[in-house]
Amino acid sequence: MFSYRHAFHAGNHADVLKHLTWLAILRYLGQKDTALQIVDTHAGAGQYRLDQGHARTSAESDAGILRLMTAAETAAARAQAIPHAVADYLNTVKQFNADGRVRVYPGSPWISQTLLRPQDKLKLFEVHPTDAKLLSKQVEELGKGKQIEVLRRSGFDGLKALLPPPSRRGAVLIDPSYELKTDYPAVLDCLEDALKRFPTGTYAVWYPIIARPEAHALARKLKALGTRLQRPWLQAELNVGLLPEEGTAAKVAQGQHHGGMRASGMHVINPPFTLAAQLRESLPWALAALREPVGASWSVTPSSP
Repeated sequence: MFSYRHAFHAGNHADVLKHLTWLAILRYLGQKDTALQIVDTHAGAGQYRLDQGHARTSAESDAGILRLMTAAETAAARAQAIPHAVADYLNTVKQFNADGRVRVYPGSPWISQTLLRPQDKLKLFEVHPTDAKLLSKQVEELGKGKQIEVLRRSGFDGLKALLPPPSRRGAVLIDPSYELKTDYPAVLDCLEDALKRFPTGTYAVWYPIIARPEAHALARKLKALGTRLQRPWLQAELNVGLLPEEGTAAKVAQGQHHGGMRASGMHVINPPFTLAAQLRESLPWALAALREPVGASWSVTPSSP
């Protein structure tokens, strides 16, 4: 059960999509003065070193955040425009890397905490014993104990007690590893329960696009859930494609290749009205930096008005 460690995947293309989207959501919600409760159901370890340990073993960040950062530097040198949401995301990552070299990557808890205002709260769930210990230590070092709470229990179960938040304003990131097949129905059950408790909250669900029936069905079921509960939704997907020797475009589109995960999505219920336009501007730019030759694509699909 505890074999998955996000440190192996920190800063990869899925993190680029997830964190670029999450940051844009929080920026928008932070425009109102009313207190915001932010919940991360699968927080991980907080922040990750990219130049050593697990992250260096997999080196997935080389084709993710590091490649995106290089593309941005090239664009800046040529006086070319960078989409605002991309620039904001990259500048947030740079905050953790004072000398300009990206050695540290902020996970979603660390991105969230950079945007906390005095009136906001951040609740972080993590059950992996090692990651929970690391996360607790890092949060303690921040000195924000009155605002940030680490909860060592399942976010699927623990979210119920936090909804609705006292201020009736909240954002929830649901980001399991999908290591277990049971994670797929658990996401849907958790989200449906949350929407019944707090229908106006903003919910962001990350999901992998891989060769597994449950994965293929999840995107469709998420759309159906939002439609059935009459909540607006937006779904964004980023597929970085394959090298020519790894497979065909059809295989990568269907998640049937064997080169590891190359595509993922973000499903947002009650999205900011600005989000679709931001992602339609940002994802083509990001994909131009991250794409491999075969089967790369992006999409942004909002619910019908």
